[in-house]
Amino acid sequence: MSGPRFRSARLDRLGSAIFAEVAGWKREARSRGLSVINLDIGSPDQPPHELLRSALAEASLREDSYSYPGTDGTLAFRETVARWFDRRFGVRLDPTSEILSLMGTQDGLAHLPLAISNPGDAALLPDPGYPVYGAGLAVAGVEAIPLPLMAENGYLPDFEAIPQAVWDKVKFMILNYPSNPLSVTADLAFFERAVHTARRHGVLLVHDNAYSEMAFDGIRPPSVMEIPGAADIAIEFHSMSKSFHLAGTRLGFAVGNKEALSALRELKNNIDFGVFLGTQAAGIAALEMDMNSPKPIAGLYESRRDAFVGALREQGWDVLLPNATMFLWAQVPAGWSSRAFSQSLLASTGVASIPGNAFGALGEGYVRLALVESESVLLDAAQRIGGFIGSTEPVGSE
Repeated sequence: MSGPRFRSARLDRLGSAIFAEVAGWKREARSRGLSVINLDIGSPDQPPHELLRSALAEASLREDSYSYPGTDGTLAFRETVARWFDRRFGVRLDPTSEILSLMGTQDGLAHLPLAISNPGDAALLPDPGYPVYGAGLAVAGVEAIPLPLMAENGYLPDFEAIPQAVWDKVKFMILNYPSNPLSVTADLAFFERAVHTARRHGVLLVHDNAYSEMAFDGIRPPSVMEIPGAADIAIEFHSMSKSFHLAGTRLGFAVGNKEALSALRELKNNIDFGVFLGTQAAGIAALEMDMNSPKPIAGLYESRRDAFVGALREQGWDVLLPNATMFLWAQVPAGWSSRAFSQSLLASTGVASIPGNAFGALGEGYVRLALVESESVLLDAAQRIGGFIGSTEPVGSE
């Protein structure tokens, strides 16, 4: 017999397993007595605001919170999303047909290809881009076509450079601004071009807007839904995980095109029963708080960004200053591959990062570092990195 009996060959198409591999590197480093600084996974290190924890606790004590919640999400949650969306973006949504609750945006993004595509279809994915995009396509049997994001274009895709033959077989394209891992933003003029392009070629525009509330220097990232007519051709995903430090509760939502949301809802009706009612209560409290007495998380990460980037530059690593998200996208020193640098850095210093090529071929030559530790820990990490860069020769590239 060749190969494991109880493992699908589909798993081989899921792409990079680097997150699990880095976890193994961390275990090895700890076994040798190193103190590890976790800058690899974008998991918030702070708890949600006390108001949100109280809302979750109170709802959890209610006897009626433990029935199946329903895939749509409660009407109260969807109506609150609609009010928040109108306040934040000036866009009115129908809570009954244009909003769908999710167990985090990753849930929706991973399942979307199964709901709207057929095996043999194709989709355009950002390169570099978040790995779950490709994983969802692999499970659905959909071909992934890279959408190059280049520094010379401000890390925005060049739609005109895509051959018509590609457009002819593409069912949808995914965009992500503010971008993970690139930490760049896009303006309304770009989204106007994106909507026009999607309409011209008859493809669904899927925008991952998980970091809409995590931009710096006064930037307020827009929604694609602000473009007139966008709901005819686009859907957008939003997350409660990063903006409100509710990562462990698993809550997000999708808005926009009714047909695409209906297809995703129909799929999810067959595979889950929706988000816990207590979690939705916490989500309502978060959005209400943001509308009535905002306590934005972005300031915390902007302060960490300034401290960490400044310290890294003092150590001789001239990394770029990101204008959004909780990540730094840093070019590795000359002579290193992404993977070799990330692995050697962790083995030598205990500082964990993610190799850039985990996010696509164009991520080679970079690493992603997450701002998910206190400023004092980040400054410690910068000192360790500086000592590594100053004393270690490249071990080769791959």
